[in-house]
Amino acid sequence: MLSIKVNRTEKRAIFSLSLIMGLRMIGLFMVLPVFTLYAHHLQGATSTLIGLALGIYGLSQALCQIPFGTLSDRFGRKPIILIGLLLFMSGSLVAGFAHSMIYMIIGRALQGAGAIGSTVLATIADLTREEQRTKAMAITGVTIGLSFAIAMVIGPLFMKWISVSGLFFLATLFGSCAILILYTLVPTPQKLAWHRDTEPELKSFFKVLKDKDLIKLNTGIFLLHAIFTASFIVIPISLFTFAKFPATQQWTLYLPTLLIAFVISLICIGFAERKRKIKPYFLGAISAIALASLLLWLAPQSLFLAAIALTLFFGGFSLLEAFLPSLISRSAPIARKGTAMGIYSSSQFLGIFVGGLLGGWLYGKFSFTGVYLFSLLLSFVWLALALFMQSPRYLTNYLLRLSERHTNFESLTMNLKKIPGIVEVSLIAEEGMAYLKMERETLQHPDFIRLKEELQSQS
Repeated sequence: MLSIKVNRTEKRAIFSLSLIMGLRMIGLFMVLPVFTLYAHHLQGATSTLIGLALGIYGLSQALCQIPFGTLSDRFGRKPIILIGLLLFMSGSLVAGFAHSMIYMIIGRALQGAGAIGSTVLATIADLTREEQRTKAMAITGVTIGLSFAIAMVIGPLFMKWISVSGLFFLATLFGSCAILILYTLVPTPQKLAWHRDTEPELKSFFKVLKDKDLIKLNTGIFLLHAIFTASFIVIPISLFTFAKFPATQQWTLYLPTLLIAFVISLICIGFAERKRKIKPYFLGAISAIALASLLLWLAPQSLFLAAIALTLFFGGFSLLEAFLPSLISRSAPIARKGTAMGIYSSSQFLGIFVGGLLGGWLYGKFSFTGVYLFSLLLSFVWLALALFMQSPRYLTNYLLRLSERHTNFESLTMNLKKIPGIVEVSLIAEEGMAYLKMERETLQHPDFIRLKEELQSQS
């Protein structure tokens, strides 16, 4: 079997673009564990407006990410990424200088409006071969996850030396570093192409939106981020008020709980994939988040129980963040994967917005009890939906480039469908690509290897 390794250009592209995404994510999330304690001092602050400020970047990101990707197809990747980073930096500056909630909300909205995620993924697709695309996207996903964990720790840690305003100015510096990386390390794509596996297709948007299996998964990511954002409106305040744990020391609680949760989630992911038992672990992760909310609500004064609750919360969150994109990829029509992922991302960001807004309002009306009951209710709704979710088939997506001389697409489709384990074939003649959904074992099947090598020899 022909083994294709990641080349130097691909490594450089994946590393540099993942780093850009990571810097932006750290800039967005490092204020999360300390924001609600700080925002009460701003002019015109109310619990509802604080929640709005915390979550509004999700709304602007949901609205802007697909247009940014479309514009990058027309005007180039780097200029659109630059515009996105400049918007993020301008929002960070506005938030850093804000003395009122209105300007804080404007700043956070501008931070989210720099929605470069879809454009970065399209750039990675431009700079990597089809055989390396899945690996590249996985590395980017891991980078985002690590960035979130780093942000949750350094926000409270840096509060020892700088204020929350300083965190926003630090986010501006991160944006500047990302621009420097963009123009010094990121290779310039020789050819821009629209990638069906990473970018949305507007004409199939509503068809994918109505898919019953995808609706459940999109609802899941919406609920997960609504729960997460609402919870972090009250968790820092609860630790400070009931456990007498100051904001500058809360990183000492987040760091070990995140590390333990990360290790546990890796073990669970490994077991789930090897034993092909994703659904039980999926249900367990939702249950862990519900139990965490219950512990944080009923025993807010105990740091020991808070540590257990946060470990459960971060562990469940990490598991679900890993499972959901994988399930979307397995469930989506192979030729519309980019569209499915675009809707999934929009659902995620809308969940952040709704969680922030409702969480802030509930905290103002019903204090901590209102927010934790809200999180519990959403967890139970999600658990009920997930119970009726079909166990996923363990399939992988594969892109096969066709020779320009190959014209007998009907024969090729029939030959591919005859290979055991290939469940879906979509040939796009104008792109010269075959999009396959199949069992992983089929990659080693002699008939598939032979057909693949024949196509490569014709190229």
